[in-house]
Amino acid sequence: MLVQTLLILVGSQCLWARKSEPFLGEADAGVFRGSDKYDFAIEVPAAGMECFWHFAHQSGSFYLTFMVQWVTGMANNHRLFVTVNSPNGALITLKNEAVGHMNFQTEVTGFYRLCLNNHGNQFGGVRVFVSFGVIYEGTVASDGVMEKEEEEERKVLNNTLASIEESIQKLQNRIFHMWRHYNFARMRKGKDHYLLESNLNYVDWWSATQSVVIVLSGYLQLLVLKRLFYTDSSRPRC
Repeated sequence: MLVQTLLILVGSQCLWARKSEPFLGEADAGVFRGSDKYDFAIEVPAAGMECFWHFAHQSGSFYLTFMVQWVTGMANNHRLFVTVNSPNGALITLKNEAVGHMNFQTEVTGFYRLCLNNHGNQFGGVRVFVSFGVIYEGTVASDGVMEKEEEEERKVLNNTLASIEESIQKLQNRIFHMWRHYNFARMRKGKDHYLLESNLNYVDWWSATQSVVIVLSGYLQLLVLKRLFYTDSSRPRC
């Protein structure tokens, strides 16, 4: 009985959770930076939930952008309940919208959990475009190197090299934010594409239905007019 319970728990965790990075112990967390950004589309089933884990160091800028592009089945609610939890399990931020942006500073080093909940649609799924990641204003300290030591090393460099490094860092940050705006434009383009396809199908079906109704109406009118001018051949004419 105990073995079956453990198998059920492991299976449920694999079903509802997806990690963007492999599991690491506390000893390896200090040297692990992980990927800076992810962007992909995912389908959340009816009344279902999809969760992801993303590693982030302290003093990083964590962002999450999502957009519901289209719904399937009998779903009519485009809102999605999105939550972000810290490595300690505390709720950091939440959104219940069709399009949402989340930004916050990471205060704890570890895996942050992102969950997409489709509890508003009991009979249909939703297709969501998700983009999330972490950007660091400076170099993250690792392998026991503290920020104070980095500042002392910076003092050794001359003012020219420090100014070049700062300019390059600002340029990289601006390029990263430009990429975020471009990614959001891609989301909007995908949503508009599915909306145009839906409207095209709607117009086609209604045009076909109206054509059938017009043909049937004309046929019925001809039958009525024909009956008005009907004469019995057995009766004598005047």
